[in-house]
Amino acid sequence: MLKRRKNLSPEAPEFCALSNCMAVISGAWSPNVIWHLRGGPRRFSELKQDIPPISSKILSARLKELGERGVLLRRVCDTSPPSVEYSLTELGHELVVALQAIVEVGHKLKSR
Repeated sequence: MLKRRKNLSPEAPEFCALSNCMAVISGAWSPNVIWHLRGGPRRFSELKQDIPPISSKILSARLKELGERGVLLRRVCDTSPPSVEYSLTELGHELVVALQAIVEVGHKLKSR
C-alpha cells in the first residue's frame, strides 16, 4: 500500500471558497455573458448578437441567475418601448480578472 503524501501546494484555497467561486460562474455561457459585459452595459439583443450560438431561453436564464448571484445588475430604462440594460457589479468586475487569466491560458493551449 502506498503512503499518503501531504499536499504541498502553496496557499491552497479552502474547498468552500473555490466551490463558491465556481458556483457563481457555473452554467453554460455564464463566463461568456460576464466577458461581454466587461466593456459596459448591454441590452438583451446586443448580448444575443455578441454570443450567436446561445439561445434566447438560455441567455435569459443566465442573466437571471447571474443577477441573483450578485454578478450583474438589471436596469429598466425609461424609454418607449421600455428596454433593459445589464451591467456588471463590483463582484462581476472582479470575476473578469479571473476570466482574463483563463483566457490567457486558453491562448497558450491553442498555440500548442
